Amino acid sequence: MAAEGGGVTGPADVVIRDVGDADMPAIQEIYAHHVIHGLASWEETPPDVDEMTRRRDALLADRFPYRVAAQAGVIMGYAYAGRYRPRPAYRNTVENSIYVAEQARGGGIGTRLLDDLIKVCTAIGFRRMVGIIGDSANAPSINLHKKAGFEMVGIIPACGYKADQWLDQVLMQRPLGAADTTPPDRPK
Repeated sequence: MAAEGGGVTGPADVVIRDVGDADMPAIQEIYAHHVIHGLASWEETPPDVDEMTRRRDALLADRFPYRVAAQAGVIMGYAYAGRYRPRPAYRNTVENSIYVAEQARGGGIGTRLLDDLIKVCTAIGFRRMVGIIGDSANAPSINLHKKAGFEMVGIIPACGYKADQWLDQVLMQRPLGAADTTPPDRPK
């Protein structure tokens, strides 16, 4: 169901919408929790709000989507797509990032955000989405991606080291729109 401002509503009045400046402190807090307590992000020191805003602004300047999930005005999670790789031939493929507030885990926010991001990226004209998941033991993220139609394409074993342990990198992907059945229509 559509909501004011191009958002999408659903169960428990969760609204998925474009990010705003006022969302950045909550986004930074969510991300900081994952950096400090989790393995999804391989950063070791949480960036501050200014750095998170700079990163967001760079994505938006390149016309990538950056979305938030809000419930009763509280940011419960966020997702964005960005360049998969910097070389021009990769321009039709995006990488997703999804982070959910600790109090919202298991409540379907991640699913809603990923489904929304897939729709937005398809509408923009991207042809493939890649999920790069921190560690093969990250079953919630792997299952989230599988549920959204991603398939496993590889694991790079022990390529990261954080929290006194070696971590695998899991690569998953799914086609978007016409995928590779026709030439791309995105500008070079």
